[in-house]
Amino acid sequence: MNLRDQLNLERLWRRRPVVSVLRFEGVIMPRQRRGGLSLASHAAAIERAFRASGLVAVAIVVNSPGGSPVQSALLYRRIRLLADQKQVPVIAFAEDVAASGGYWLALAGDEIFTEETSLIGSIGVISAGFGFYQLLGRLGIERRLHTAGERKSLLDPFLPEEPSDVARLTELQQDIHRSFKDHVRRRRAGKIDEADESLFTGDVLTGRMAMERGLVDGIGELRTVMRTRYGDKVRLRPIPADRRRLPFLSRLPFVRREPVWLVAELVDWLETRLLWARFGL
Repeated sequence: MNLRDQLNLERLWRRRPVVSVLRFEGVIMPRQRRGGLSLASHAAAIERAFRASGLVAVAIVVNSPGGSPVQSALLYRRIRLLADQKQVPVIAFAEDVAASGGYWLALAGDEIFTEETSLIGSIGVISAGFGFYQLLGRLGIERRLHTAGERKSLLDPFLPEEPSDVARLTELQQDIHRSFKDHVRRRRAGKIDEADESLFTGDVLTGRMAMERGLVDGIGELRTVMRTRYGDKVRLRPIPADRRRLPFLSRLPFVRREPVWLVAELVDWLETRLLWARFGL
């Protein structure tokens, strides 16, 4: 191959439409735990996705049972900010599950596609945890807690649950739920029945049911939809997230020297498994 032919091939390659592909898989967490999603873990990847040469669209692939509403909102905002600045469409694809915070994140897409049997929605707010105060007594451990402000020990897991604490938590959840409902109504305006409160009970729908209710736009997977829209020569460019590289032993579950780390990682693991288990995964 001579130089002219090589340059022609390079020009042809550059002219092929490019779709950046961002994957969001796992529980959305307020900090970078093992396998968790947050703005910190994906900010650089999002920036790279919108800088690609020949870009015609950004695809976000969501497989998440939810998690932190704050991190869901931060990821959503960063994606929409760059989409609006670059005038690039964003298309979301739900895999096994895009529920709760996962659906909040999927709403960053101008369109949302899903599989017929994907689990979608769960538009609500949940708080879960463990109570350890009886365990402390059995172990002969004394809990010492000193606060200024009557609400500072709200739902402390090492103290008995107080009805007033539960009532306050309910107020907070309801306010977050209102924000979630407003977010869905704004992003799915004209596609859902905004007066249908049954959409916001926290119930989960299959992909087909979600399409019938207007929560998603269609049934389809990434490669097929992108080729239909941009042609067979479209280039799907995966943009990997920046994950912290820990030493091998530190990346194994429950491998820490300090007992407190063992307890913390066990609780994290249980919470993560419970989130996935709610959807049979």
